[in-house]
Amino acid sequence: MRMAGIVWAVVFVAAAQTSSVRLSISHRARAIAPGEVVVVDVTAGTALEKVEGRWLDQAVTFYAIEPTHWQGLLPIDLAARAGRRALSVTAVASNGRPLTRDYPITIAARTFPARRITVEEKFAAPPPEELARIERERKTVEAIFAGPALERQWRDSFVVPVPGNSTSSFGRRSIVNGEPRAPHSGTDFQAASGTVVVAPNRGRIALAADLYFPGRTIIIDHGAGVYSYLAHLSAFKVAEGEIVERRQPIALSGATGRVTGPHLHWTLRLGRARVDPLSLLSVLGEPASAKASAR
Repeated sequence: MRMAGIVWAVVFVAAAQTSSVRLSISHRARAIAPGEVVVVDVTAGTALEKVEGRWLDQAVTFYAIEPTHWQGLLPIDLAARAGRRALSVTAVASNGRPLTRDYPITIAARTFPARRITVEEKFAAPPPEELARIERERKTVEAIFAGPALERQWRDSFVVPVPGNSTSSFGRRSIVNGEPRAPHSGTDFQAASGTVVVAPNRGRIALAADLYFPGRTIIIDHGAGVYSYLAHLSAFKVAEGEIVERRQPIALSGATGRVTGPHLHWTLRLGRARVDPLSLLSVLGEPASAKASAR
């Protein structure tokens, strides 16, 4: 199913009245469907000391834009089921009064097409001696995603890491050398080997390593549960632990790992969810960055 365009919608506004404190909630997104990012704004007539959320069985980090305006990013994983869901929001006003509200959001159905690729046999069926390495690397990456920095590291809009166009490959069911595999959890961008790769936004380099399947890979912890995972690189320009700024050169693109040719793979993780980087760019990116529509 193809969904064209960006949907900037305020479908429902929830208001909670406790004494003189009013809490309002609205949202906007490219689309409300699997693989999308939804921006939620919480505002009040007085300063809020804290805002927390719960959505699809995971915590949502809210950050202050102003004392009376907080914002959070809701992920809709690419495997999420369609239907009406509720975001539970709890806020604490400056006078100490708690405010709790359930905010309904309806997820539309979405079908991803399949793609067939042919790679070296060692990447389709890894030899037994590589299995321990692959499992070790998987656990390392998952441990990074499980411990995000809660404080937001960015303030400016997100940008595309390379100048090349996107192939809009997010979510496609992969058939590798004739065998079904997991869906593609990132978006690929055209990038000849040696193209400079820049940081999509400010954050900390949580990983810079050569991994079996993705090849040379960088993971940036942007805070507030947002991670950029950039793969198939040919060289690093940063080291683990560094704080990088938006548009700072961090690597060169390449064709390392399981690939059919040189390109940049960008996976975006939001909490535990796999979401399309182009969806984030459509709501928190520079206008020229969000060129593709949801598919």
